[in-house]
Amino acid sequence: MTQTSSTTPSKSPTSRAAELADALSTPAADVVPHPALDQAVEADGAARRGLDPLVFGTAAAVSIAFVVWGLLSTTSLGTASGKALEWVMTNTGWLFVLTSSGFVVFVIWLAMSKYGTIPLGRDDEEPEFRTTSWIAMMFSAGMGIGLMFYGVSEPLSHFVTPPPGTGGDPDAAAQTAMATTMFHWTLHPWAIYAVVGLAIAYGVYRKGRVQLISAAFAPLLGKRASGGAGKVIDMFAIFATLFGSATSLGLGALQISSGLEIVGDVGPLGNGALVVIITVLTVAFVLSAVSGVAKGIQWLSNINMVLALVLALFLFVVGPTVFILNLVPTSLGSYVQDLAMMAARTGAEGADTEAWLGGWTVFYWAWWLSWTPFVGMFIARISRGRTIRQFVTGVLLVPSVVSVIWFCILGGTAIDLQRDGTDIADAGGLEAQLFGTLDALPLATLASILVMLLVAIFFVSGADAASIVMGSLSERGTTEPRRAVVIFWGVATGAVAAVMLLAGGEDALTGLQTITIVAALPFVLIMIGLAASLVRELRHDPMVVRRKYGEEAVEQAVITGVTEHGDDFVLSIEPVDPEPEAEPEAEPEPGLEPERVT
Repeated sequence: MTQTSSTTPSKSPTSRAAELADALSTPAADVVPHPALDQAVEADGAARRGLDPLVFGTAAAVSIAFVVWGLLSTTSLGTASGKALEWVMTNTGWLFVLTSSGFVVFVIWLAMSKYGTIPLGRDDEEPEFRTTSWIAMMFSAGMGIGLMFYGVSEPLSHFVTPPPGTGGDPDAAAQTAMATTMFHWTLHPWAIYAVVGLAIAYGVYRKGRVQLISAAFAPLLGKRASGGAGKVIDMFAIFATLFGSATSLGLGALQISSGLEIVGDVGPLGNGALVVIITVLTVAFVLSAVSGVAKGIQWLSNINMVLALVLALFLFVVGPTVFILNLVPTSLGSYVQDLAMMAARTGAEGADTEAWLGGWTVFYWAWWLSWTPFVGMFIARISRGRTIRQFVTGVLLVPSVVSVIWFCILGGTAIDLQRDGTDIADAGGLEAQLFGTLDALPLATLASILVMLLVAIFFVSGADAASIVMGSLSERGTTEPRRAVVIFWGVATGAVAAVMLLAGGEDALTGLQTITIVAALPFVLIMIGLAASLVRELRHDPMVVRRKYGEEAVEQAVITGVTEHGDDFVLSIEPVDPEPEAEPEAEPEPGLEPERVT
């Protein structure tokens, strides 16, 4: 049996490919778009500009109330947050543990599945940035205050005080320490960021939505995504970003204060000094956020990357070079070997484990969740035109490689010094351990000044973007929020950071960790809904629909061939002579070849 239809004469492969791409695009405006066709999208922004009074007003009121509470009664805030942390860890610690690992599995599944070839843009759209530039920007996203604060302190802490259920000789303790650090800083955090980045990039560049977390819920909530339910989601996104940024500011203030004590040879600086440092950093990043000097901020960011590289190379050369090189494969191997055990660790193992999780693993998952609106929007912005598979591969691997190298250099140097008798772990708090490591090496003062400069610029170049993101969420997704809104959220970030530090009392870091975990709890549920919404929409993507139609068409052709000819048939696509008497409506779409079953 032969199935034919008239067609135009055969053309060159290039011409046919171009016509096929046109055929797969949405036809004329008076034709109803077919779900199998790639449709042109237009940004949904004209009718949604301006301040959202409900989102901004509610979020601002809650933020102000939190600051006032902390200023008027720091003790009661600390007590309340401590009780809230106890409840969260007891009743929902498992949720943080399960969802973080679930997101790793989820994004890897997306990349390896049939959805992996779907582009974050039009079908024929090329990536906006070259691969080398894209990787470089991804690299910059992987650096920040966290790597400066915990680069030495986390591996060293796990080496001196191994996680619950571990231990052994110093060599085994070093492997466990590095494996635990890799667990907190590689695949898991970036999988969390990838979920938000994918949802935003797909919605904005393939569906034409605004850059709001709530807009990504359209497949699940329909019109309610732009109504009351969507506004609640955006409020929680603002809260998450606010407390995540405040935590980073607090860590930066702690580390700069410690550096001033060591470099300036002054006595312990109290909470007053921390407030002054926070005020200076807040003024700096607010000015950078509203000045409009984007090139200047980009220049500062690039300089900071160079300074971070200089610091890493300095420690690599003057530190235990061979030990660091050996530590890289050993750390990776221990990480892979212990991954299942670390991912399954919960409060069910006892009170000691639950307390340890609150200070490390669960705190990290909460902190990463709070940064997802900002980091997710950033990686979405630079990934237009990439496929889902390319996106997931780049987001998971590039920052993870940076983290492995960074922690092996800084953490390896500190562990080696500790093993050789230099007591860095007991020289001060976590914020002082990097300076303690540098003090045991040449050029300690110069390196310490470099660290403080790095911390300050890292925060300024990142927090200004976070305040702009909060402004964007307050103004219905605009990419250029008004200055007054950006200034408000910048000042609020500084005030919240000061209150969080004061709520911790003598242990300021505990105050940061406690409130971060409590504030991030609602966003865990939002992230789960975001993943479900993304999958629901991907199932109806034009590329998926076309693949389904193609499989069904081939299946029917095979059935027809077997029915008519048994095993003696082939499927072929070849041009045929046009039929003079053919009806106009029977003509195929230009550029498509007929299918013949013989």
